[in-house]
Amino acid sequence: MTGFSAYLAAEGFEAELLTELGGEVTQTLGRLMLAEGPPRPLAWAQNVWCDPQRIAIDSISDAARKLKAIQRNWALHPTGLHRRASLIQERLPHVSAKPLRFGEPAPTAPLGAWTLLDEHTVLASPRCSSPFPDGACRFVEDRDGPPNRAYLKLWEALTLAGHMPGPGDTCLDLGASPGGWTWVLAGLGARVIAVDKAPLDPKVAALPGVTTLTESAFGLDPDRVGPVDWLFSDVICYPDRLLRLVEVWLARGTCRNFVCTVKFQGATDHQAAGRFAAIPGSRLRHLSNNKHELTWMLLEKASGPTLPTCVGAK
Repeated sequence: MTGFSAYLAAEGFEAELLTELGGEVTQTLGRLMLAEGPPRPLAWAQNVWCDPQRIAIDSISDAARKLKAIQRNWALHPTGLHRRASLIQERLPHVSAKPLRFGEPAPTAPLGAWTLLDEHTVLASPRCSSPFPDGACRFVEDRDGPPNRAYLKLWEALTLAGHMPGPGDTCLDLGASPGGWTWVLAGLGARVIAVDKAPLDPKVAALPGVTTLTESAFGLDPDRVGPVDWLFSDVICYPDRLLRLVEVWLARGTCRNFVCTVKFQGATDHQAAGRFAAIPGSRLRHLSNNKHELTWMLLEKASGPTLPTCVGAK
């Protein structure tokens, strides 16, 4: 095992990642931060370089040769010497980064990440936490069906989990209006109970399997709703309030899967985020389609790279 790891901050949230890493950062290269110790599943790291190594190179061709000797697929994260780095990447096998169509699985082939530290030194990691270049999951977007762009967060969360609702499942969508997440869930064939004081977009409300409850998500009694397979929340509220809601449902034991957006209003509440991350079996992470928020997931089963720290060849 190497003595350090590398973490790529979500764009615009470098300060949040620095806070998570504490005093372990040894070098900062823009969004990429090197830190002592083995890789950790940090919430604000969009990609974790699990086995970084410094490789001495004599030339552009030597760099490409040494990277190909480790494995086939590499994605460049440029931190400087952009022209030289681009010439090296051009000599590596092409890696398709086409946007996914929702429902397609996340890539499973190992994808390494690399950058140039200086003219004669490559920093490369054959294993990373994300199967996407720089951890950015992109989709072929639907410009007509959903009422807003919030659906992309849910598409990404379910794709990374490798586990999603389907026919026969009952989903509770808290804070549903205008209906982006309900639109996704209904499209998967699930029964959806959409809860919000504000109305759904009429096109979403009319979808098969959708039932609406015009009330606050925080006043909803789990015993009145009964067992559900999934609880989804994109409610705008302070993290502590969402945590209390989640704890009520966990205590009832009537829901098997949770996907919730932890939204920050003003400064990032790292203590509240830590309380979500401490829930056993769960995972907290910044998705590439998140803004100043994190996605918390607790799933009965997951086959994708959401839960493991790092994926790829060992």
